[in-house]
Amino acid sequence: MYTKEQLTNLVNRAVASLSFSEEAARLFEPVRYVLGAGGKRVRPVIALMACNLFSDRIDDAVKPVTGLEIFHNFTLVHDDIMDKAAVRRNSPTVHRKWNINQAILSGDVMVFMANECLLEAPARIVSDVFSVYNKAAFEVCIGQQMDMDFEKSLILSEEDYLRMIELKTAVLLAGSCKIGAIAGGADKKNADLLYEFGRNLGIAFQIQDDILDVFGDEKVFGKASGGDIVSNKKTFLYVKALETASAEQIRKLQELYSGNNDDPVTKIKDVKELYDQLDIRRITAGIANNYINSSFSLLDKVEVRKERKRELTRFAESLIGREH
Repeated sequence: MYTKEQLTNLVNRAVASLSFSEEAARLFEPVRYVLGAGGKRVRPVIALMACNLFSDRIDDAVKPVTGLEIFHNFTLVHDDIMDKAAVRRNSPTVHRKWNINQAILSGDVMVFMANECLLEAPARIVSDVFSVYNKAAFEVCIGQQMDMDFEKSLILSEEDYLRMIELKTAVLLAGSCKIGAIAGGADKKNADLLYEFGRNLGIAFQIQDDILDVFGDEKVFGKASGGDIVSNKKTFLYVKALETASAEQIRKLQELYSGNNDDPVTKIKDVKELYDQLDIRRITAGIANNYINSSFSLLDKVEVRKERKRELTRFAESLIGREH
């Protein structure tokens, strides 16, 4: 069985070995910048772990799952433009370091680079692998549209929000797990169980990300605290606050999210105070924990020996900061 460190090194080497056209070199400068900025390589690593559950031969999966990392980073480049984010992984975002047009175009080419990598899957599984990937990529775009639409809505249901983060965040993690399982030779039942494991883990991860945006340490988190509040992004904390707040607190929260507050520091402070009054951090963390429990329950049902699941279990625990 491979360790997380070994798999991360395999992915990093695959990323480093990517070839770039010498024509229009400026197109690929931001791509090198983004892919070289590090990150946990969560999606390709979890895909290789899923593959390793069923097979010790993972070499043929390394290049295809590298495409998942490229696609994920493409979404970050475009998300940062839409969110007007200045920092990503403690470094300037692409549109800040270059410009918006360059970020859009360099992001676009990353999609096609990802496609090329996925199409290098073994011929016997390439259709299944690309189908899972393409479905996830399609749904990520739907989730991003929903996220943008929600920015204009002062009222948002928990059901709508959970569906949005399922599409925007969780389905790519879920698809990564399923692609890895397919590459390892899993049958449909086990591949589907790993998809659901990844989906629940991804929802929990995004809810925790919402908490970190408000309450996290900027040096650890890698981007400015309170960015979602400043950009009027409706997070799970906002949704739960609306459910439990008094009429006066709802009015104040909606006023803060109306976009009329020009002082971001004061806005962040006022929203955090409301969340503290309503105990939103604890409530939200509890719901994330329910999804975490579901994800581990699904992993338990995957039909391989428990010892083969040990590394994947540890990796999942590290993602959500929990001892299982």
